[in-house]
Amino acid sequence: MAVTTPPAPAVRTAGTTQLFCASTLYGAATLAAALDADCFAPAGRRVLVVFNNTMTPETSTPLDAMPGFELLRPRFDEVVSYNEAISPFHPGDWAPRADDVPLWERYFRMLWDLGEDRVELAVESIQVNPALAFCQIFHGAPVHVYADGLMSYGPTRNKLDPLTGTRVRRLLHLDLVAGLKPLLLSEFEVEPEIIPAEPFVKVLAELSAAQGELELPGGNPALLLGQYLSALNILTPEEEEKLHVQMVKGAYERGHRQIVFKPHPSAPERQVQLIEAEAERLGAELTVLDTPVLAEVVYQRMRPALVVGCFSTALLTAQALYGIPVARVGTERLLDRLAPYQNSNRIPLSIVHALLPDVTDAAGVEAQEEQARQDDTRGTGAPKPVAADADLTGLLTAIGFAMQPQIYPELRPAAEVFLAGRGDETIRTYFKRKRLTALGLPGGVPARLGPLVRNPAARRVVRQARALRRAMLKQRTG
Repeated sequence: MAVTTPPAPAVRTAGTTQLFCASTLYGAATLAAALDADCFAPAGRRVLVVFNNTMTPETSTPLDAMPGFELLRPRFDEVVSYNEAISPFHPGDWAPRADDVPLWERYFRMLWDLGEDRVELAVESIQVNPALAFCQIFHGAPVHVYADGLMSYGPTRNKLDPLTGTRVRRLLHLDLVAGLKPLLLSEFEVEPEIIPAEPFVKVLAELSAAQGELELPGGNPALLLGQYLSALNILTPEEEEKLHVQMVKGAYERGHRQIVFKPHPSAPERQVQLIEAEAERLGAELTVLDTPVLAEVVYQRMRPALVVGCFSTALLTAQALYGIPVARVGTERLLDRLAPYQNSNRIPLSIVHALLPDVTDAAGVEAQEEQARQDDTRGTGAPKPVAADADLTGLLTAIGFAMQPQIYPELRPAAEVFLAGRGDETIRTYFKRKRLTALGLPGGVPARLGPLVRNPAARRVVRQARALRRAMLKQRTG
């Protein structure tokens, strides 16, 4: 009897495979826009690697199962799950041991049929896991970093191993503040590259069309963007509730009687209840949009007359991409409360505070509304973003150095020049005297007063004075 020999398995021809990593629908949309704009060179295969970084990935929806993702899928040849590949480890906590890196790379190549392909990586938030771990596994691959928020204008959060940092070829980002150059990864001389606004807005329009019906009021109501800052230990739950109540009051005082509140998906129900009570007290019509949806989708569906938020990137996308008037609330208090000084939220918070009017600033908000009425490009998808001036560039340079002086020592002269020419109000708003003193920067405590600063009795008096001041402010805003 003849013995039949099974056919040999097909062998992949070595080529180039691009691995695109994303953890949010917004991130996947950013990658899709970059691909549509030909920001990436052609490749034999493009694979989207889905990260699910939520605290309990097992009970949350990964981005490839979210409404609208099917419209993004055709940009990729395949979609794979990083969570499934490393299960039962959590992607935010796990990283390979150095000795195990070759084994993990071999495992991923086998699992995803990469063979001997040349691999290129596109990741976000390279300073932390899972992106950092992923770059360590594919230790010889060139890396493209993409940024979908305002943090790209700030310093690299942690000092990167040169074996990782020197592999980064470029930083792709949206031009949310015209003329402002990102500081992220500049210590490795990484050049930023702008993702054009037009393809990004088109991708968001695709997502908007796939959302189905949303319960939104007619007309042009004000839109409030909720943030879950208490989860980041930036505010207490009570303080955050008051912050959202201030949004309702501010929108009402600006003449808006129809208000839509978009809460953070993880925010507690009590937050919504307090806002509903405040709207009822004022006589405003409030709609709570509890469907998980991108803020940019709401912009296209509803066309708000005003967007109010704290320091969400969505405030800048509203202004830069859609020409919608925006206003901030609570940023000055947060700048004072944010700790430690190196907190990476400091840069987005500082940008929003410096560029946007407070919701209580009637003249500032009305100026934006008048500009929106006169803007011929309104609704066409690509208004001109607000431009950075020398003051903003100097401010962010000084803040970046104060946050990470070991990573950016070359920024010290520019930081000293900026601080030497500023008044007490600017220094008090954006900097901490203690931080400036520790770094020997202008605006800190003079050297002759150093012994007084270290005196336990003097420090106790200062703490008591600060506590009294906070209590008075709390009573005044309560």
